[in-house]
Amino acid sequence: MKQRNLLFIFFFLVIAAIFYAPVKNLLILSLRYNELYSHIVLIPFVSMYFIYIDKNKIFSNIGYSAKAGIPLIIIGVILFLWGKTQGSGFNQNDYLSLMTSSAIVMLIGGFVLFYGLKAFKAAMFPLFSLVFMIPVPSLIMDSFIAFLQRASTEVAYILFTLTGVSFLREGFVFHLQGISVEVAEQCSGIRSSLALFITSIIAGKMFLNTSSRKVILALSVFPITVFKNGVRIVTLTLLGMYVDPRILDSNLHKRGGIPIFILAIMLLLSVLWILRKSEAIKKKG
Repeated sequence: MKQRNLLFIFFFLVIAAIFYAPVKNLLILSLRYNELYSHIVLIPFVSMYFIYIDKNKIFSNIGYSAKAGIPLIIIGVILFLWGKTQGSGFNQNDYLSLMTSSAIVMLIGGFVLFYGLKAFKAAMFPLFSLVFMIPVPSLIMDSFIAFLQRASTEVAYILFTLTGVSFLREGFVFHLQGISVEVAEQCSGIRSSLALFITSIIAGKMFLNTSSRKVILALSVFPITVFKNGVRIVTLTLLGMYVDPRILDSNLHKRGGIPIFILAIMLLLSVLWILRKSEAIKKKG
């Protein structure tokens, strides 16, 4: 076991050396420039935590598996060479997405090579949780932001209607008495949506037993996010309308999403509670 661990550590250090520059840029992007990816620096610790708590199960039946591990490493190398040769055609986000994917595939391949498929199956959750380190490719991210923007606008329309205030809607713009509000891409809540999604995956792993309920919990993030966005849009608009129009350009608008995010967390916990109760009822039945 000691020799196996040393081989894997050496393999990990080789990967770390190869990907030093991309990983450094990824951490800089996460910590300094892009709040959307501020979670990236925490993901390796989450993965290591779940490996640690399940270490007896993961490493109870180990063995080398070259037939499965080496092909994964080769795939990772191909992705790496693609990024090195074609990287100039990508923006920074997509280049780091490709290089991070390459590093993770190679790392998982190394794990399979040195510890075997049975250990891999036992460690699938912590290993695949590393996927959350990968910046979302721009095409996917832009499409998802557009979806959240449209859905949030529809929810805001319903909530405005329920309030009884007079308004006129033109696409993403709501015209109310004395003010007009546009549901911009920044209102999509993509950062909180990603944070909630990662939270739901971890919570599902820790507190739910059935795969179907874990999926339901993860999928519930999207309606929760859209509802939360609609509440934030309507609340800020009404505050600007009845209290002070400057609120719409204040820090409350730009950075005042914490109370609304707490609402989203509470809704997610409510879904988790319902799913846990349903599991308990089914078990008793």
